[in-house]
Amino acid sequence: MSDVTRADIADGIRTLGLVRKPVCIHVSMRSFGRLEQGAATLIDGMLEAGCTVLVPTFSNQFEVAPPGHDRPRQNGLDYSQARPPPGEGRTYSPDAEVEPWLGRVPAYAITRSDVTRGGSPTGSFAAIGPAVNEVIVDDQHDIFGPLRALARLGGWVLLMGVELSAMTLLHLAEVVSGRRPFIRWFNGPGDVPTRLRVGLCSEGFPNLEPILGHLARTTTVGRSTWRAFPAADTLTTAANAIRSKPEITHCGRQCIECRDAIAGGPVE
Repeated sequence: MSDVTRADIADGIRTLGLVRKPVCIHVSMRSFGRLEQGAATLIDGMLEAGCTVLVPTFSNQFEVAPPGHDRPRQNGLDYSQARPPPGEGRTYSPDAEVEPWLGRVPAYAITRSDVTRGGSPTGSFAAIGPAVNEVIVDDQHDIFGPLRALARLGGWVLLMGVELSAMTLLHLAEVVSGRRPFIRWFNGPGDVPTRLRVGLCSEGFPNLEPILGHLARTTTVGRSTWRAFPAADTLTTAANAIRSKPEITHCGRQCIECRDAIAGGPVE
């Protein structure tokens, strides 16, 4: 099979009806086979189709230990067993490295001169394209702000060779369903621990497939199967499902994060 080109990417976007839409992407580069110029081909092809490309650019390496007086119950943590976080003495900046597990596309996106990246030290998003100022909602205390904007603007989530466990929008669906997001601590001004809300275990999200699958538009680009989900409808449908059957998001392991999320999240 020949290399996937920028034109192939743009054609895939047109096939799905996503031209000029804001689109949050979650990508397995390996799923394509070969991309002509790697991540640049992917983003440039989407820009050619008029999209605003939104990617998660999380940076959990700035997490610090909770203060001794601030340890909420039901917070997805066993405080007695938690490993020391890596963030002591480190402060977030917009050029901070992206978490490796997010893949090569977010890591590449933050190096572009046309990128706008949010300021959250844990859950930042970055965007490229005509609607960046509308989708990058830079509120450190609402890390899902860009996803709320995506839904409000009629945007889409596009899974490129990955499953629902990669869909960050489903963490926002948990919040909309009534769950309280987990609390973690990051360095603030003067190295003072600052509380921020985060989403954690997503391994059970594929359990929502029977409920969300009918919303997807599907195509194939190279060897990569693309599934596009309308953000607003997906958010509402998933939130309703979680509200009516909270255990649907459980990953199936002895998981303290899933247990505490299903119970409603942190208790102050």
